[in-house]
Amino acid sequence: MNVIIKQIEKAKPFFEKISRNIYLGAIRDGFLTAMPAILFSSIFIMVAAVPEVLGFTLSPAFSTWLWKVYGYSMGIVGLLISATTARSLTSSLNRRMPEGKTINEVSVMLASIASFMMLSVEQIDGGISTEFMGTKGLIASFIAAFITANVYKFCVQRDLTIKMPKEVPGTISQMFRDIIPFSLAVFVGVLLDLIFRNIFGGSFAHTVITALQPLFSAADGYLGIAIIWGAMALFWFVGVHGPSIVEPAIAAIIYTNVEANLQLYQAGEQASNVLTVGLGNFVGTMGGTGATLVVPFLFMLFAKSKQLKAVGKTSFIPVMFAVNEPLLFATPIILNPYFFIPFLAAPIANVWIFKFFVDILKMNSFIYVLPWATPAPIGLILGTGISLLVVLLTVLLVVVDAIIYLPFIKAYDAQLLEEEALNAELEVVIEELNIEDAVVREENIDKIGEGKRVLVLCAGAGTSAMLANALVEGAQHTGINITAQAGAYGSHYDIMKNFDLVVLAPQVNSYLSDIQEDADKLGVKVVATTGAEYIKLTRNPKEAVEFILKSV
Repeated sequence: MNVIIKQIEKAKPFFEKISRNIYLGAIRDGFLTAMPAILFSSIFIMVAAVPEVLGFTLSPAFSTWLWKVYGYSMGIVGLLISATTARSLTSSLNRRMPEGKTINEVSVMLASIASFMMLSVEQIDGGISTEFMGTKGLIASFIAAFITANVYKFCVQRDLTIKMPKEVPGTISQMFRDIIPFSLAVFVGVLLDLIFRNIFGGSFAHTVITALQPLFSAADGYLGIAIIWGAMALFWFVGVHGPSIVEPAIAAIIYTNVEANLQLYQAGEQASNVLTVGLGNFVGTMGGTGATLVVPFLFMLFAKSKQLKAVGKTSFIPVMFAVNEPLLFATPIILNPYFFIPFLAAPIANVWIFKFFVDILKMNSFIYVLPWATPAPIGLILGTGISLLVVLLTVLLVVVDAIIYLPFIKAYDAQLLEEEALNAELEVVIEELNIEDAVVREENIDKIGEGKRVLVLCAGAGTSAMLANALVEGAQHTGINITAQAGAYGSHYDIMKNFDLVVLAPQVNSYLSDIQEDADKLGVKVVATTGAEYIKLTRNPKEAVEFILKSV
């Protein structure tokens, strides 16, 4: 097993390079930025649909109003993501532009929206069809964003702009500078639209989604979903944030399928598309990547070692909300041979069982999009429309995951028990040294810590909040003037200038070199943390403060 893991670990630099790809990052950050609109619309769809599931009937006028709100938020999500993806990509390109040359992010967003409309909207009897302005048009969203950002980059690098005299106000000059790149970017969309309509007889969005339908169907099969969630777990096992690599590649299909399922459900048919965003959030990654929801509870119930019992007690609450980094790094599960098999097997088993319930038992798949941090059992039951079958499925998944993980937990626990027995005296000495080392010299505290602002970054602002909260608590107890804020990597560029120190959680350590370039320009220091170190700091507020003081 160790040999296999070492071979996988050798590929880690390649995986990290993929995770730092600016186009995958733009898709990920574009969805992150647009998520409030997606979740907002989901609230209204649930208010409209759940009462009907429970046997209540809403008034026609109220129901129509709810569906209208849903339609004009989720129904234009393709348009919104064309703008947010373009902005995210432009932000990455700007960090690579020559000195003195900057792409106007707002102008790129507007051009991307116009280009998206060219690629996706059909004209019908003098009006327009909105069919591909929602999730069906997501592929067109990405293409419009990528083309637009690169056209602007080309123009700005080569000074293909209309230059105004220096006496002209800056806002007006910028408007004229953007005319040529805006026009070229939108015209590329126009040309693509003409090509696809003349060759394939339909819009770009319609042609592409039709052509990719066989691939979508294959990805919806047992092998496809096993590869997707197995790969996600494999990447995380070697320390690379798996969702950052896998999710952008399937973003279009998992949201499109939710919309398709809802339409099937409304038509009185089975919502049969398995590959959805809910399958990932509440089944494949139940309790976080690796389907670790049951693991902290197994630690508390069956482990005899102090280490695993302590990890179980401190991690079960965040794991309930799909924040499982405290579990992954404190156990540790990452690169631990004992957990290689269950970490990959549990998510694959989960998605296969879910597909069996949908295909064979005719349970509805996910018809709603819920926040990823919703506890998995609740998200699974609500997201599929509430039924006895889904309640049974939820219980079955918990039991199966427990059966998969328990033998490996007991084997690892036995090893830890031996180590604890052999090193009991040594641990006492280490604990004393740690306590002594955690004392901060009073004469240096005020000077070093005065007014320091800390930004903690992780993949989704969940793990980072744990350290940020520990720092706030530690600052209150020690009287040191330190403020801390949690953030998600990708959404930090606009606020990073407001901080003195950026701390990277272990899951985003692979971005250290990228963020260091931006931080150096702003005079901001960046420090990365290891898994065990990070978890230790979240548990000890005073030690977390001392870590910040040393880093500053």
